[in-house]
Amino acid sequence: MCQQEKDANLTRLVYFCVDLAVCFSYYLNNLKQYGLIGYPLGHSFSQRYFTEKFHREGIADSRYDLFPLPDIAALPDLIAANPQLCGLNVTIPHKVAILPCLHRLDETAAAIGAVNVVRISNGLLTGFNTDAVGFERSLKPWLDTHTDSTRALILGTGGASKAVAYVLQKNNVAFQHVSRAPRVKNQVAYAELPHFDFAAIHWIFNTTPLGTSPDTETCPDLPFELLGTQHLVYDLVYNPAETLLLQRAKARGCTVKNGLEMLQLQAEAAWEIWQDFSNVY
Repeated sequence: MCQQEKDANLTRLVYFCVDLAVCFSYYLNNLKQYGLIGYPLGHSFSQRYFTEKFHREGIADSRYDLFPLPDIAALPDLIAANPQLCGLNVTIPHKVAILPCLHRLDETAAAIGAVNVVRISNGLLTGFNTDAVGFERSLKPWLDTHTDSTRALILGTGGASKAVAYVLQKNNVAFQHVSRAPRVKNQVAYAELPHFDFAAIHWIFNTTPLGTSPDTETCPDLPFELLGTQHLVYDLVYNPAETLLLQRAKARGCTVKNGLEMLQLQAEAAWEIWQDFSNVY
């Protein structure tokens, strides 16, 4: 190969590299970034779910990252360091703590008092709650058949429990919260449950992280001997697919359901919000 051909090849290579750099710069400048904040994040499915969604649907200009955030006070720095962030999912322990960090609150999120989705636009953070959307849609077969006498127990008092309570109240289902340390009206202690008339209870919802992998040997302290075929036990935990709570409830003849469908439904509702689609609730 003569020197002239070598020079020509080198020139073509340089132009190719320049074009590649321009394309890469364009990609980075137009990249839409989404992510999950919480702590810890080892149990989360969100990154895999959205990455697979982007690949499956040919969404080439988006990526999804995990942001372990022990302290919500670090949120402004995180957003400043990631200027392409368009939206965030919010999980334990920040669903309530994030409220003072937001500029706006969706009406449903304000009513619930907890946020699991944030849309970031022009520097403004708007909070939404799609836990309620996912939960209500996943519970529809039971909501369609419930009666005025349907009663429920909500295990836990955190952010997820607020969404569950919102949906039950919206559908006129009476409920009580069960807490390790009851503080307000309509909260009872686990120690009181053996004295409950479980024949008058129909639905039990676990909104605590008990049983989540890797701590699969943990379980809410229910009097399982009082449970039977008339009960629906719904665990918002999705990993493992069958928690110890669901195993023990199934052994008593209960109908059981895990939180995977709710999680998928709330994730799709979050995507609609980030794309600024019409109201998802």
